[in-house]
Amino acid sequence: MITDGFAYVAFLFCFAGVVATLEMKYKDTTFFRYVPTPVVLYVMCMVFATFDLWQKTDSVNAAYRVVRGNLIPAMIFVMLLRCDIRKILKLGPRMLIGFFSATITIMIGFVVMFALMKNGFPPEAWKTWGALAGSWIGGTANMVAIQGALGINDSAMGYTLLVDNVNYSIWVIMLLATVPYAKFFNKWTKTDTSTIDSVGLMLSEVKENTRTKMETADLALLIGAGLLVSALSSWLATFLSPMLMEVFGKSDFLSVSTVTIILATIFGIACAMTPMNSIPGSSPVSMTMLYIIICLIASRASFKELTDAPYYLAAGFVILGIHALLMAIIAKILKIDLFTCAVASLANIGAVAAAPIIAAAYKETLVPIGVLMALMGYVVGTAGGLFVAKMLSMVAGA
Repeated sequence: MITDGFAYVAFLFCFAGVVATLEMKYKDTTFFRYVPTPVVLYVMCMVFATFDLWQKTDSVNAAYRVVRGNLIPAMIFVMLLRCDIRKILKLGPRMLIGFFSATITIMIGFVVMFALMKNGFPPEAWKTWGALAGSWIGGTANMVAIQGALGINDSAMGYTLLVDNVNYSIWVIMLLATVPYAKFFNKWTKTDTSTIDSVGLMLSEVKENTRTKMETADLALLIGAGLLVSALSSWLATFLSPMLMEVFGKSDFLSVSTVTIILATIFGIACAMTPMNSIPGSSPVSMTMLYIIICLIASRASFKELTDAPYYLAAGFVILGIHALLMAIIAKILKIDLFTCAVASLANIGAVAAAPIIAAAYKETLVPIGVLMALMGYVVGTAGGLFVAKMLSMVAGA
């Protein structure tokens, strides 16, 4: 049994690296094709926690708080370096409307579901559903950010992550199954799709002088800048949070941890419009940080605590059903094609890992559209999830 904080963190770091290496080596196998690395990490670390591989000593708890608390803002900053707002605007009005339509309908789905099913959830379930909303608007990183901002206990996240993985996986399969019926859907909505290919080609153009190989200096700069922004955001938040609470009143949404996340997001978006946007390696560095954070979160959960899974899974499908119905209505009114609807949906719910898959199912040149939509989800995911959490807290009467 592990009782030392450093040994605990070292084991999780190493385990994340082993699983990521196996995924890279056997990525074409059936297992890793359908079971993404974050799912493997979360499930296995929950298994380790269930069998008490480590003990929650003072040393372990302190290591957990320090690493997780400082790594989340750093991860958000590095991740957002890819999100150049100027490139996202190239998607054009129809695709931006499609993306935000998906975002809004998902948010509505969460609120309606919670209003209908709240009696079956514990008192502070609005926080965990708000965290899931962050994931289904942006990605896992946004969910982690909201969890930290709202101070959600890791053991309370078990059902939320179950819904995030199971319902999301089924949703991906369902959207892929609709691809052959795109022409019928587009005929129903009376959509002209002639501009989609040209937009895809425009976004797939890569400058010949762009450096793509990551060097040691790039790795050092990305990690260093991420940690510095984390420290700076945390320091500024200690001053800004009390000031905001004096103006708007005391609230979890204005806590030091929440303001820290918001500041890191602002720094990331701002730096994405500077030469830092072109530094190779922001994706693998941010994903490495995310893998470690997933392991840390899962290490505090246990399968012993999952007894109401069917009710939570049903709630997840209620959200997706409301989202699908409202998206179909919007598509009919605004004449939006199925490609835009599907990619916008997965750009929110599945992020970068899934949006390109559905885009490629239509045409490979359209993959950049899926990527850019998903990156936009990262930008709005944390704020959107916190907004949903606020709405749910009002529904719950918290």
